[in-house]
Amino acid sequence: MSEEVINSTTVTNFIDDKDGFDKFVQECFDMVDENGDDMLSLEEVRGGFRKLLPFGSESQPMKPMDEGMLKLIFERFDQDKDGKLDITEFKSLMTEIMNAVARGIDGFPIIVNLEKDSMLMNAIQHELVTQSSSK
Repeated sequence: MSEEVINSTTVTNFIDDKDGFDKFVQECFDMVDENGDDMLSLEEVRGGFRKLLPFGSESQPMKPMDEGMLKLIFERFDQDKDGKLDITEFKSLMTEIMNAVARGIDGFPIIVNLEKDSMLMNAIQHELVTQSSSK
């Protein structure tokens, strides 16, 4: 775990970098797609979000996603209503989550403890690479 400073611009710039964000989404999708069928079931999403979301700590672990939340996710993002999320539907979900995080952070920098492969750590790493390449 690493202590990092992040703000909404870090997150939105990451989302706006199409190639970088697409690569990140594909990596997340592959991690959650346990059976490798290029589709995410309810069960895969339920288990996979514990790996992806940066919420919770040792003292207050993230609670399992409840059935109601899962149903809402699939109602909103399962565009073809086949009961699974493909990569395009998953990207829409990930974009919405990252934008919600950015809105929650707002313009103020915050200090957070992040796992090395978490969504927000990827945004920070993207910012560091972008800054170093523009110098």
